[in-house]
Amino acid sequence: MVTVYFVRDGSKIRVDVPEGTTLMEAAKESHVRIHEIPADCGGSCACCTCHIHLTDKWVDKLGKIDYNGLETSLMEYEKNYVEGVSRLACQIKLQPEHDGLIVNLLKHELL
Repeated sequence: MVTVYFVRDGSKIRVDVPEGTTLMEAAKESHVRIHEIPADCGGSCACCTCHIHLTDKWVDKLGKIDYNGLETSLMEYEKNYVEGVSRLACQIKLQPEHDGLIVNLLKHELL
């Protein structure tokens, strides 16, 4: 199991999920509010509605994002995009080395 903490307004939501679960799926299992991770495309890296911010400690542990890749091209024009900190939760597959991961939730506009 991998433990992840979603931070909302300074409080942490803990969720334990099996290895191989995406961060987006972990958010859905933890009952994160729909406006925080709507995940409209269901995890296919097509909508940017699972945009989160990593905490500084975890940026390096998750590895560098491909700045020429699809994930970055989707996020770079988003209102809350922060280079090096922004990620799509659907693109992070949780492994044992991610145990204790802390991510900051963002509010997404609902259509």
